[in-house]
Amino acid sequence: MADDQAWVERYLQHVRVEKRLAARTQDLYAEHLSDLLQRCQRDGCQLQTLGEAQLRRWVAQLHAAGRRPRGIALVLSCWRSFFTWLLRQGVIDRHPVRGVKAPKAGKPLPKALAVEQALQLAGFEAEDADPALELRDRCMVELLYGSGLRLAELRGLDVVASASAQGWVDAEAGEAHVLGKGGKWRSVPVGPVALAALSDWMSQRQTWHADSPALFIGRRGARLTPQAIRGRLRQRSLQSGLATPVHPHMLRHSFASHLLQSSGDLRAVQELLGHAHIGTTQVYTRLDFQHLARVYSAAHPRASQVTPAPGPGQPPRVIPPPLSEDGGT
Repeated sequence: MADDQAWVERYLQHVRVEKRLAARTQDLYAEHLSDLLQRCQRDGCQLQTLGEAQLRRWVAQLHAAGRRPRGIALVLSCWRSFFTWLLRQGVIDRHPVRGVKAPKAGKPLPKALAVEQALQLAGFEAEDADPALELRDRCMVELLYGSGLRLAELRGLDVVASASAQGWVDAEAGEAHVLGKGGKWRSVPVGPVALAALSDWMSQRQTWHADSPALFIGRRGARLTPQAIRGRLRQRSLQSGLATPVHPHMLRHSFASHLLQSSGDLRAVQELLGHAHIGTTQVYTRLDFQHLARVYSAAHPRASQVTPAPGPGQPPRVIPPPLSEDGGT
């Protein structure tokens, strides 16, 4: 055990002096390697005798103790770097961590606005704002939320179709044609509200730089950068009274979620979003279920399973679920 401690100390000296890792990273390495030594001592083993089976068991213990997959991945990264160094030093002749992986982390649900929040943002009119910027920003919001465009697709829109254009809006047909991921073109409908916002913006845009091909430009005629679009949307969402700053992809998520809530047509939503695989679109069914669950909890008289009219001074009594015929729940 004393030799193991010495090797850990030498490795920490290595990451501090030679690798020059950040102080916080050094502290995490020291913490994770101290835990490694404690596990070795508890199980009566040494660094030279550790195998993959032992490491997998420890990973399972971390997971059972409530450590999240990302945290376990960081622990394994530390252990893996340490044993790689031991291998180069000739201390061990096989790498016990190389084939050990952390549990897969569940994909977080995309963040979407409630319908009321999306309409609040779309209908917002800033007071004392630059009229030109107001028309431009309102048009961007309408296309992001009304047509489910990605940020790059919105930014790539040109005023008119051309061989070099990456997208344009055909106002007469009520469609936007955009070049999406993987170099795939798709067409999405543009509703009357978005078309009206587009018309208002185009009338103002002509007073700026009419020779620029880009639909959304700054006063100097340059195509808006992704950072500028994100910043304008964030500012607009906070000014509109929303508690959460909105980013462009949140409006795309809202478009998909609200469309699925109304239609239930997963394939149509897939086509409108330009997803290559239906599994990518299915995440919105989870958002849809969350919406339905909230409606149920708020509206159904049996959602809380609480008896009405408790006696004076008595708390509501929660009714347990009924037993099945075999006594189970």
